[in-house]
Amino acid sequence: MSASSPLDRRGLLRLGAASSLGFALSPIGAAGPLLARAVARPRFAADPFALGVASGDPDPGGVVLWTRLAPRPLEPGGGLAPERIDVSWELAADEGFSKVVARGTAPASPQLGHSVHVEVDGLAPDRWYWYRFRAGDAESPIGRTRTLPAPDAEVDRLQLAVTSCQNFEQGLFTAYEQMMRDEPDLVLHLGDYIYEYRAGQNGKVRTHQGEEIRSLDDYRIRYGQYRSDPLLHGMHARCPWMVTFDDHEFDNNYADLVSEESGIDPTSFRRRREAAYQAYYEIMPLRTRSMPRGSRIQLYRGASYGRLAELLVLDTRQYRTDQPNGDRPGPIEGAAMDPAGTLLGAEQKRWLKRQLIGSGARWNVLAQQVMMGMVDRRLNGTYSMDQWPGYAHERMELLSFLQDRRIPNPVVLTGDIHTNWANELRVDDRRAEDPVIAPEFVATSLSSGGDGYDVPNRYDELRAKHPGIKFHNGERGYIRCTITDARWRSDFVSVDRVETPGGKCFTRASLVVEAGDPRIQKA
Repeated sequence: MSASSPLDRRGLLRLGAASSLGFALSPIGAAGPLLARAVARPRFAADPFALGVASGDPDPGGVVLWTRLAPRPLEPGGGLAPERIDVSWELAADEGFSKVVARGTAPASPQLGHSVHVEVDGLAPDRWYWYRFRAGDAESPIGRTRTLPAPDAEVDRLQLAVTSCQNFEQGLFTAYEQMMRDEPDLVLHLGDYIYEYRAGQNGKVRTHQGEEIRSLDDYRIRYGQYRSDPLLHGMHARCPWMVTFDDHEFDNNYADLVSEESGIDPTSFRRRREAAYQAYYEIMPLRTRSMPRGSRIQLYRGASYGRLAELLVLDTRQYRTDQPNGDRPGPIEGAAMDPAGTLLGAEQKRWLKRQLIGSGARWNVLAQQVMMGMVDRRLNGTYSMDQWPGYAHERMELLSFLQDRRIPNPVVLTGDIHTNWANELRVDDRRAEDPVIAPEFVATSLSSGGDGYDVPNRYDELRAKHPGIKFHNGERGYIRCTITDARWRSDFVSVDRVETPGGKCFTRASLVVEAGDPRIQKA
């Protein structure tokens, strides 16, 4: 068993995951040797594993193991001196660690915020494992993770938990309690893991620390505040996650290097983006391929869950052209139908089409950020220009591709909008007589917006205008997806309140899609 060691080629000082032999490579352009002597006997003012452990980006032979040393996560540097600390790790086939299958040492360096990313490989496919870390005399919580089935394996079942939009100020992360009880195989987090807002801007329950975040230290502290939540880092420890960001991990409603605000200095904006992407990589269980280079980070990627499902995680924020109409609602015409408008960018779009054409899976899952359904929520002929309707030409091209190439059982999973939706997607959703191409299941926010509501105002009017809407409400929660060869089931799990402790979770709606028929039906 082994753990790979990354090499970054940026001029910034960086240090990646360690090999199981306990060394790391120095990036080109680094100032000074990154292999300097580690602190011999580290002592910590408090628990250095206060942010917990996590795992992610599994494949049939391995997984990323993550932790970050931060005894004081709300201080610059996490309460640590700018020194390297060696962290030992081990992974076992049992929770009691009587069957250790891999172990090693990885450096936690100040260049990466004392985070550790260990890429373990050589593991058996479709297996659960347990892992832990040690630094000095401190030992981390035990995490549980798993590998994926072999690409050609026949698999009976996959259970996903789909979530997004967890605003620390606006609500407690209560829904993670039920998600832990669900015991999913994998969590898909589709963006807005943090919010960049200044303290108290939308405060209802808890308070962000500091002003709107802009520097690397700001982003690290904000992530530290979120990850200090025991329910969040507890859920990370239960199973592997696949993550992608939306806008609030950097700046609200940005498009590539364009801010929604006017008069922003482009150089400062780019530097802020570099800091945001750096901090995102540090806090997430991502592979070395996702280590940022300048103001870019590689997040679109795929994973095969045997022959049952192909999981394609997209990035609809980093490569997009500026929103039509300045991201305000507008009609689906003019700039929204401009062939040059894109959410995906040319390279990601080519990759996505190649993956779909080459897929041999029963279900092909597009896990992405913004709603694909074309819904006139205001009932005045305007649509969200920050979502797929603002890029209607590319959207229609993608749906036509799914239809023309007869991609087996495509399913779109979405976050962002702070409400639940189940939409039947057509090439043009305004034409109800056209055939349904794919279902879309949109997860509400986990906490953003505070306590929610069940049936929205004007719901009947929305359904009358958009018969493709099969479910919609405004409660908080997540989606539990259970996939078998014959059927996809989406349970919309709601929590009755998030602004006060003691919220209760329940299933608000259960919808199914039969293989070979993209229409959404009640379970």
